[in-house]
Amino acid sequence: MTAWPDNRITALLGIEHPLIQAPMAGVDTPQLASQVTKAGGLGSLACALLSPDQIRAAWASIRSRTSGPVNLNFFCHPQGKKSAAQQETWKNRLAPYYAEWNIDPDTVADSPVRAPFDENFCAVVEAIKPPVVSFHFGLPPPALLQRVKDCGAIVLSSATTVDEAIWLEQNGCDAIIAQGAEAGGHRGMFLTLDITTQINTLSLVSQIKRTVSLPVIAAGGIADAEDIKAALVAGASAVQLGTAYLFCEEASISPLYRAALETDTETVLTNVFSGRPARGLMNRLIHELGPISSDAPEFPYAAHYVAPLRSASEKSGALDFMQLWAGEKRKPHTMNAYDLTAALCRAAQERLRDTKNLQT
Repeated sequence: MTAWPDNRITALLGIEHPLIQAPMAGVDTPQLASQVTKAGGLGSLACALLSPDQIRAAWASIRSRTSGPVNLNFFCHPQGKKSAAQQETWKNRLAPYYAEWNIDPDTVADSPVRAPFDENFCAVVEAIKPPVVSFHFGLPPPALLQRVKDCGAIVLSSATTVDEAIWLEQNGCDAIIAQGAEAGGHRGMFLTLDITTQINTLSLVSQIKRTVSLPVIAAGGIADAEDIKAALVAGASAVQLGTAYLFCEEASISPLYRAALETDTETVLTNVFSGRPARGLMNRLIHELGPISSDAPEFPYAAHYVAPLRSASEKSGALDFMQLWAGEKRKPHTMNAYDLTAALCRAAQERLRDTKNLQT
């Protein structure tokens, strides 16, 4: 196995390189995960928007491409019932947009929502036995988590604060993903929803590294080999990249989304698409409602009335209502997932060697 500054993650996960492709619900694919794994990293598949049957089919597709380790990711958020009062408030807030697009909000049908890990998902894990299972928003209830571990799976989860990292170590996690403020997509926050507690990736890695004994995976603001080197030097055992893989042909994103990623549009933390803070590209809806809206229903139900607006605007070629998840740092490229993984790891090793040679 290739030598890196800290080989705990590569040894733990059975991979050659300390690079993990971030799970990205709705846009990652079996092809993407497979190519990352074949290149020596850890591919991931987000399962929060998939049914148990869809997960089984995706896993069969992955296994037809690679026998290497792949991570299945699940959400662990507490999911209450949809509030009629919250929905009515949100519908009224969005009413001018519905009028603009000539859509009757009373005809809006329920759309798929991100589902938390439950008995049905756990049964799938027990049946297919993935070597790695990761969670977002904490961990599942102890009984379900134990069943996952009994399958032999290595368990990862995201922490956005030191307190969350300590909690994960105390509750059965095998490695911690330190999700810095720069990271795209949903914040993995679960002990707090106060976004003022969120700090940058390298600072978070350093603080968690000093506090827990588990290996730490840096996530957020990592787009190239220099970023990987910086994270490993700061004490991370591995890195996790999401936005970089959105440019790959294996990612399932629209040409409109891909083109937006190639611009200099700023990113912002917002709750207007789902009800929880997530980082994405600034667009009209975020600008006009404000990034954080107190009218947005509880996660994941804010998406109910935004989805038809997104569909209508996307068909017309507009970004106005699209959730364009992205990290703070974007570096467009034209490589496929295999070549990107191999190139990043090769270049990172060269930079680490150069740094070591300068020190000797």
